Amino acid sequence: MKRPFKILGIQQIAIGGPSRERLSRLWVDMFGLSVTSNFVSERENVDEDICAMGSGPFKVEVDLMQPLDPEKKPAVHTTPLNHVGLWVDDLPRAVEWLSAQGVRFAPGGIRKGAAGYDITFLHPKGNEEFPIGGEGVLIELVQAPPEVVEAFARMAGGENN
Repeated sequence: MKRPFKILGIQQIAIGGPSRERLSRLWVDMFGLSVTSNFVSERENVDEDICAMGSGPFKVEVDLMQPLDPEKKPAVHTTPLNHVGLWVDDLPRAVEWLSAQGVRFAPGGIRKGAAGYDITFLHPKGNEEFPIGGEGVLIELVQAPPEVVEAFARMAGGENN
């Protein structure tokens, strides 16, 4: 079974908590990550600092998320490791192929994410129709821009992974 896409590497990890300031104390003050931007979405019930570690195409985004309203859903703070984002070289083909294999996606389809890339989420749980889920982990697939695809190809020596 040949996959028509590649998972290239980690694009982001998203960490949720009741207080972004407390998260920032560890990730920014202690670990030295830099805050590159802030994203607020009422629809997603989130106020997040977008931080970075590393640089260039191998930069990993670390999102420090708190809910706008702790009583509303999605409850971004109730799962400390909220989600893991993976770079993918061809997001539409990945979604098409994975869906055909029985992978369940969360509602919302492919859309622009907080960092401006096209994204979609694999549901943490499978169901009868789509039995393959993230086994409790929300997984974000992120369309890698050309420079990231090229950098990972150079790093792998152009081999198919």
